[in-house]
Amino acid sequence: MSISTTGVLPRARSAGRPPRKAVRRPDLKRWISPVVLLAAWQIASATGVLPPDKLSSPWTVVQAGVEAARSGELGDAFAVSLGRVGAGFALGAVAGVLLGIVSGLSRWGEALVDPPVQMLRTLPFLGLIPLFILWFGIGEETKIVLVALGVAFPLYLNVHSGIRGADPALVEASRALGFSHAERLWHVVLPGALPQALVGLRQSLGLAWLALIVGETVNADAGVGYLINNAREFLRTDVVVVGLVLYALLGLVTDALVRLLERKVLRWRAR
Repeated sequence: MSISTTGVLPRARSAGRPPRKAVRRPDLKRWISPVVLLAAWQIASATGVLPPDKLSSPWTVVQAGVEAARSGELGDAFAVSLGRVGAGFALGAVAGVLLGIVSGLSRWGEALVDPPVQMLRTLPFLGLIPLFILWFGIGEETKIVLVALGVAFPLYLNVHSGIRGADPALVEASRALGFSHAERLWHVVLPGALPQALVGLRQSLGLAWLALIVGETVNADAGVGYLINNAREFLRTDVVVVGLVLYALLGLVTDALVRLLERKVLRWRAR
């Protein structure tokens, strides 16, 4: 008796395949509170509870954003601010990572590097601006240095902590396998510090935008901060909110990029 295999082979093939991952749907519950806040804001503005000289309505803010984008003013401010963050981030990231490695790998390095770094990181940005203006003037250097400081300290702390928190069992196993000191650093210590370093990267990018806001609201002639200050002079609260929303969106985008990098780089980590 012959048995027809029609319809059997597709089942066998599908049975041998790994199960497909379930599609992760967005959690709509997280949108409830933002939508409610926007609705309350619009209602308060429409009823006069929230006067426009204090805070413009959401619809007015949207119109102001479209108008600034069409005129090119928003795009120019965005390009200037992004360039400042890029330059400051590059300087701060190099300094923070190198100092964190030196301090994390060596007791002498920690003794020499850690005390001045800890003293500097407790200084407020606003307190440093007058000194930076005396040193660098009111040009781009002051703003870039402020961003670099905001980036360097979180990276330093997390790289140092990640190196010092290397798994002793893995380090001992690498010694037993005959790894040299350089091989232990490259294959065990630095990969073990990578998750902590990426956390520091996310923190540093958040502080980079905060430092930029501080820098661009003092003696700036271009950028998103200048756009906000100029709008404040003319009581344009709608444009002020547009600038703040742009800062927030830039921060969210850069954070999302780091999270994507984290998923790609740390595939080996158990989920």
